[in-house]
Amino acid sequence: MSEEILYDAIVVGGGPGGSTTAAFLGKKGRKVLLLDKEKWPRDKTCGDAISGKSVGILKEMGLTDAVEKADHGEITGLTFSSPNSSVVTIRFKGKDGQIAKGYVCRRQVYDNMLWQNAKKYCDAYEGTTVTSVVRENGKIVGVKAKDKDGKEYEFRGKMIVGADGVSSLVAREVRGADVDPDHTCVAYRGYYSGIKGMNATLEIHFVKSIMPGYFWIFPLENGLANVGVGMIMGDMKKGNVDLQKAMLDVIAQNPLFKERFADATLVSKIGAWSLPFGSKKRKVSTDNVLLVGDAAGLVDPFSGEGIGNAMTSGKLAAQAVDEALTAGDTSAIALVKYDERLWKEIWNELSMSYNMQKLGRREWLLNFVVGKAAKSDKAREAIAGTFSNEQAKTDYASPLFYLKLLFS
Repeated sequence: MSEEILYDAIVVGGGPGGSTTAAFLGKKGRKVLLLDKEKWPRDKTCGDAISGKSVGILKEMGLTDAVEKADHGEITGLTFSSPNSSVVTIRFKGKDGQIAKGYVCRRQVYDNMLWQNAKKYCDAYEGTTVTSVVRENGKIVGVKAKDKDGKEYEFRGKMIVGADGVSSLVAREVRGADVDPDHTCVAYRGYYSGIKGMNATLEIHFVKSIMPGYFWIFPLENGLANVGVGMIMGDMKKGNVDLQKAMLDVIAQNPLFKERFADATLVSKIGAWSLPFGSKKRKVSTDNVLLVGDAAGLVDPFSGEGIGNAMTSGKLAAQAVDEALTAGDTSAIALVKYDERLWKEIWNELSMSYNMQKLGRREWLLNFVVGKAAKSDKAREAIAGTFSNEQAKTDYASPLFYLKLLFS
């Protein structure tokens, strides 16, 4: 490792946001340093779903074939169940009317693919933990890091990109500790084999015993499945909920799942993590610094999916860094362009997802919507439209949407 180079950008964290940033910047000819504390491939507790937004950026990066060749599950729709145990399956429809597909890919596989791609375009050091930032005249100008052997380094960069996750050291330097229990989700996840009745859909189950949270089953390769449960941190604290126990109780006792899991085997540890929901705007830039992904707090507040917005923010961050360096202005005022572009790109969707999350807390409404969809093709098409068309999510906030469902 060289401490002598003045990098155009230092990216802290090699997950989807960081690796995307580094790859796009490196392709622009910038000198980039990418640091990650883990050795690759590494696991990351997550739901593992890859959204259409992610697929779009993968296409730009020339990586769709790599995903197809990697271990993954293919999904062609969504399955919902309501608190009263109504169940409905809705298939994704492409522009041509044919069934569309998505992916579920373990983060150990997916993130390593992005990391290996980024390494082609930058200096990338794994097993290197950033321990602090370096400041001059009150501004961040570099980072200090330590490798697995305890050797310490200091790297300097014209720009620093914080992509170091939910407990981001860089984000704390930008805005201080910012864990909002009403905009943070706690989730538990384990990998199971041998679950019966999987049908190539993302299963989201609003189970009465864990309301206002939800339980999921996402299919992976070779009969594996990502199984988990999530709940807003504030609700969990108010109800004094043992979320891991609640998940295991659903699997063992709920009539919808007891038989499906009868011969299933837990093949991993059950891991916990926090998801910083993008249902509030957090500070994402300052002098010389941008934040992306979970460090910026961009997880979808309805689906809990964060990879798409992490990669979107990474692409936009690379653009902002390149422009700032070209202009010779990396001040907070100049970098506000990044904030503006990021929120313009994702805020409407995040706001609508937040509305959907709030509506999903109403048990009677979930029973009504899922019940109608289970009986009516038109209702299923109306709900499917809100997932295939981001703008259509606004329908969920309108009383007219539910009036239409009444007569569908």
